[in-house]
This record gives sequence, C-alpha cells and structure tokens, in this order.
Amino acid sequence: MGIGELIIAIIVFAIAGLLLFISIRHFNERGYLINNAYIYASKEQRKTMDKRPYYRQSAIVFGILCIAFIVIGLSVILQNSMIMFLEIPLFIAVIVYAIISTIKYNDYVEDRE
Repeated sequence: MGIGELIIAIIVFAIAGLLLFISIRHFNERGYLINNAYIYASKEQRKTMDKRPYYRQSAIVFGILCIAFIVIGLSVILQNSMIMFLEIPLFIAVIVYAIISTIKYNDYVEDRE
C-alpha cells in the first residue's frame, strides 16, 4: 500500500467517523437536524413540527452511510476491489429507506391532521 492509498484510506475513515458522530447525535436528538423536511420548513412550521421521526430517519441514513464508507476504506486498505460490491446494497438500502420512511411519515402526518 502506497502513500496515496494510505491518505485516501485516512480520509475515507475520517468521513466514516464524522458520519458516525452525526448519526449518534441524531439518535440522541441533539444538534442541527440535517433533514430536508426540517431545512425547507418555515420558521413557524419548525416550531410546531414533531422532529423525532426526522431525527430518527436522518440518524439511520447517516449510520448506513457510515458503514458504506467503512467498506470503502477496507477495500482501499485490503486492496480488494471485490469488497466494493458490498457498497451497492448499502447505497440501495439508504435510498429505499429514505423513500419509504418519508412516505410512511407523510401518511402519518396527514392522518393526524
């Protein structure tokens, strides 16, 4: 493993650590909520909205992305490109979960109103 691969691995694992940190903070419902529903909501909507499901959704997405970056880092360190195929189901899982959880929560909000 050369210097360039080592630097790439360090950067990838640092990103994975950051994603893990954000995921843990979101599971604890702390910090700025990184979710489109919250970011695009008006100030009035932000005050009245139930943020728990959005924190949970974001925490799960960041957790899965953390695992994906760990897989990327391992493939660089182990110099095995076959490990990269493990990323595909992880990224598909993130997309599917984000879509399904958004639809599910939107139906829940409409039923409450």
